[in-house]
Formats: sequence, C-alpha cells, structure tokens
Amino acid sequence: MQQMTIYPWLKDNWRQLDAYIRRQRIPQALLINAAKGMGKLQLAEAYARALLCEARNEAGFCCGSCHSCRLFDAQTHPDYLFIEPEEVGKGIGIDRIRQLIAQLALKPQFQSQRIVVINSADSLNNAAANAFLKCLEEPTERTSIVLLVEKMTKLPATIRSRCQIMTIAQPDNAVALEWLRQQQVQSGDSLLKMAQGAPLLAKRYGEENLLALHQQYFNDWLKVAQGRANVVHLAEQWHKQEAVALSIVLCWVMQWLVAIVKLAHRVDFDIEHKNVLQELLKKLDLKKVYRFYDMLLSSISKLDTQLNKQLMIEEILIEWSRLNTR
Repeated sequence: MQQMTIYPWLKDNWRQLDAYIRRQRIPQALLINAAKGMGKLQLAEAYARALLCEARNEAGFCCGSCHSCRLFDAQTHPDYLFIEPEEVGKGIGIDRIRQLIAQLALKPQFQSQRIVVINSADSLNNAAANAFLKCLEEPTERTSIVLLVEKMTKLPATIRSRCQIMTIAQPDNAVALEWLRQQQVQSGDSLLKMAQGAPLLAKRYGEENLLALHQQYFNDWLKVAQGRANVVHLAEQWHKQEAVALSIVLCWVMQWLVAIVKLAHRVDFDIEHKNVLQELLKKLDLKKVYRFYDMLLSSISKLDTQLNKQLMIEEILIEWSRLNTR
C-alpha cells in the first residue's frame, strides 16, 4: 500500500481525529457532516485505518504493512464494518441495521478498536433509524461508530444528540484550485463554481466533460424565461437524460437564482453569464424569486420519494416561465 495521505483541505479535520486517537478519547459516535465531493468518506477511511493499525506513523496515519492493514486492504478485517445503501438513491433499510446489531453483540476480535462506518447515514429510513438508536443507547465494547451525512437535519434529533459532530468546511478557493491543477483538471475555476466549491465533485465534472452540459442547461433555462421553449418537451428531456442526477441540475438552477439575487443587491463577486442574468433581473420580482427558490429546495427533498419527477420538472419550468412575464 502507498503512504496514506489526506486531501489538503481536510488537514485540520485529520488533526482533530488524530488527537482523539493519541489521547485515547475516541468518540463512541462521530457524525461527519459535509457536502458531496468534499472527501468525507476518504477521511473516515483514514480514521478507521489508523484506529485499527498496529504501528501508526508520526503523522498518525496507518503504517500500511502490519497484519491489520493488510486485512483492511483485502477488505477482510473483522473489526471494520462498512454500511451504505445497496443502490444509488436508495435508503438503508432496517434489515441491514438488524444485521449490524447482531454483529455488534459479539466482542471485537482484535485488541484495538472496532469501527463502524455508515456512509449516507442520512438515508436511513424511519424504521432503520429507530433500530439504529439502540446501537447508540447501548454502546458495545471498544466500538466506535462514524456516520457520514450530507444533510444532517434528515437524521432524527435523537441520533444527532448522541454524536460528536464534525463539519467539513468548504475549502479555500486557492487551495481547491491548486489541488485541481495538480490533478491536471482543465477549467478548474469554472468547474469549482459549478460544483459549489467541492473539489472532488469539480474533478468528476471535468472527467465527465459536464461543462458543455451545464451550458446547455443554462441555455434551456434562459429559453424558458424568454418564452422560447416548449416546457413539456423540455421537462421530458431533463427527466430522461442520464448524464447527471436531477438533484444536481436543480442545484445548478438554484445557483443561477442566487447569482440573480446577489446582482439585485449589488454584491461584488465573480460570476459567469453576468450580463444575461442582469437582463433577467429587470423582469423579476425578488419576493417571487425567493418563493421559487423555496420550491426548488422542497423539490430536491422529494427526489427520493415516488413523486412523478417529470411532472415536478414541468411545474418548476412553468413557474419559472411565469416569473419572467412581468
């Protein structure tokens, strides 16, 4: 295994985790809250490896060569349990949590800590969340649980209140851009804006060549505002495309709305399509823009339900068209 490293914007978070281990004050439950593309899973893996390692290095990372590290690399370490949704967009059900409870009833097999990492813990359904609460209320021997979430408020307060909370902040723009440059990502500045400051998401967008698609969506959105688009046909296109998740598309729309509001309040910031957005602003009532923004937030929160998504997109585009008729 190569020397373990951490993304540059996670160094402060890593120092905090390393301190837990050095002081032997390991949280029974740790909740890591971060937006998509910030590296929380890599941070949790580095923490898990360090907890299980038999000979950590000076920086606190795992050695990569001890028996425990080799088991981890082979994905056969008996004291490392990893849980995530079986499919993208699906939740974590009660059956998987029941399996976890049964596993935790047994003692750890090694003398070090046992660690459980639950990725997308905010996707626990109600029954699973209620069952999981037992793991926190009745902690088992030498066991640390790490919950990774993007939307902390989706977790019940009864779970959040029993966890130490670590939030990964958006990295400094210069740090993120330098990292993207080192990864040989072209158009890093534009990609980083598109990804709302999340470096890993910006890198993925670059690899998937999504800048052109982002521009296409902006053009579609502009045509609706100008009354030059068939809303029903466009909603069908947005619904059927598979290049990018609908949640990301709606986040892009929200970014454009935020830019319009900033322009209205004469906030000085770097923005793409500035002249076009200023023209749109002339026809918009800001109070209605705020309500439309709330509509988008509500729509994103319902994407995991059985809602008719094409109909939802139609309603969004129709409402956007109405806002531009002043």
